[in-house]
Amino acid sequence: MGTVTIGVSIAVPEPHGSLLQERRAGFGDAAAHGIPTHVTLLPPTEVDAALLPAIETHLAEVAAAGRPFPMRLSGTGTFRPLSPVVYVRVAEGAEACTWLQKQVRDASGPVARELLFPYHPHVTVAHGIDDAAMDRAYEELADYEAEWPCTGFALYEQGADGVWRKLREFAFGTTVVPPQASAPAEHGTLH
Repeated sequence: MGTVTIGVSIAVPEPHGSLLQERRAGFGDAAAHGIPTHVTLLPPTEVDAALLPAIETHLAEVAAAGRPFPMRLSGTGTFRPLSPVVYVRVAEGAEACTWLQKQVRDASGPVARELLFPYHPHVTVAHGIDDAAMDRAYEELADYEAEWPCTGFALYEQGADGVWRKLREFAFGTTVVPPQASAPAEHGTLH
């Protein structure tokens, strides 16, 4: 079967996702239209395609242990000079994202891996473009605000064309979770 490149992330819902994707493209980031707007839980990871069913089972277990939480984006940040990235900050929901990504990458699971940098939840709005465009992204989105109830996450696969496509969504708690609902106590909580 070979290998595939996967990622796990929380999608930024509409209308926020499209707006930030268009802004990213407008800053000159050529990859913008191939990357749905998101908060990463598992960065691009090459895996054996035969492991996908086990990975999906693992992600379903992680989701079942989670519960919906408020997500709020506010303002901008940057990883420069360490990494050429400007992002919109996760102002609320960062703790839950940190818990989730640890569960996804758990050493006992099928996608255990170390990260190159400490985990920092964010929404990339400019990556690897010239400094003037990075500065513009940082300044123009400094007052950006968005919020929504985060009710799950998704598994994505990167195609040979570089485009990321959703393979499957994973809702917290049960297979159907209404917005802003709490999962029953037996499903655990995010810490």
